[in-house]
Amino acid sequence: MRHDDSISICKGLAIILMVVGHAEAPSALTGFIYEFHMPLFFITAGYFFNLKYLNDEATFVKRRLRGLYVPFVKWSLFFLAIHNLMFQLGILNECYGNSAGGVTHPYTWHQIQQNAWSIVFSMGGYDEFLAGAFWFFRALLVASILFLAAYKLAAAGGRVLSHWRGRHWADPLHSPATAIGVGAAVVVALYLALLWKSAGQLRIVTLVQGGDRDLMGCFFFGVGFLLRYALRRIPQPWWLTLLYAAAVWAFSRWMPASMTFRTSLHQVLALPPAAVLGFLMTYNVSTIINRRDNTLRRFLVYCGDNTLCVFVFHIVAFKAVSLVKIWYYDLDWLQMGCHLVIHEHSQDDLFWLLYSIAGVGIPLFVNHSYHRLRTRHCRKAPNQGT
Repeated sequence: MRHDDSISICKGLAIILMVVGHAEAPSALTGFIYEFHMPLFFITAGYFFNLKYLNDEATFVKRRLRGLYVPFVKWSLFFLAIHNLMFQLGILNECYGNSAGGVTHPYTWHQIQQNAWSIVFSMGGYDEFLAGAFWFFRALLVASILFLAAYKLAAAGGRVLSHWRGRHWADPLHSPATAIGVGAAVVVALYLALLWKSAGQLRIVTLVQGGDRDLMGCFFFGVGFLLRYALRRIPQPWWLTLLYAAAVWAFSRWMPASMTFRTSLHQVLALPPAAVLGFLMTYNVSTIINRRDNTLRRFLVYCGDNTLCVFVFHIVAFKAVSLVKIWYYDLDWLQMGCHLVIHEHSQDDLFWLLYSIAGVGIPLFVNHSYHRLRTRHCRKAPNQGT
């Protein structure tokens, strides 16, 4: 499928919103962001799902493993290796932690081994204070592979049912109507499973955190697949963006929900409409930005195409601003250990803006500099060998 810069801009806006939410922005803004920013990543991933993988599952799984499992393991093991060092440097400590008062501790040798096994074999065990967003890698990996399997199963069932009823079965690869019908059946089935799971307070015991985010992610992945067809046919005038934003704001005020690892029935009912409206709002803004080739467009495309480095390093980048905040308010140095940011004064100052800029800007700057140096080195290498 041809690369769509509007979707890259969507992802860029989503990763920025994620960082703003983690920066402890004003509660009203954070509540608005959490209604849709993480579902947006799953929706955009589903938007790009290609039905050719129905007949080439191995390639799809390999690409998902290479793009999600490999970086997860690599960077989770990296943060595991430096966890105790961070205590020695004062970046982490046992005095200050998250906003609920929870703190982290140095790992024993047994814990290091156990976390390493969990990282490799269950995509868990990552450092919650330095790599707290890493659940996304597992959830998207599970969601995408599960959607492929569910789609194949639904297509096979539809084929059998059509033959049994004596009707012609059109291959989803060649029939948009069939592709949409099968996709809709999968999405409905996933939503019913979510309702059952949340109402019965059930867990998928083979998945870390019980599978709530993974199953919800698969549902949104399917929604993204369907929206690709819908957005080609349904016009999106600019004024609808304002209505979408108003609706998401209303959800955040009166039916707040987010993509947590303990999904309640309320969240299963309230999050999907808010998330879809949030995606449509973001998509419309993205298409407007994409119309002109300017600095903002190029930055957001680059940001959307390099979300991985921001996911991995934005929490570490926050520490640079925490250092400034400690100096500005003359705080205890140990507050560097706060997760995700220093909580003192967080709701009555503007440090969340600095955290947001650093959380996005520092990882992207380092990533850009690294690739420039690598490209320069690769150009010099052949000349040195001649």
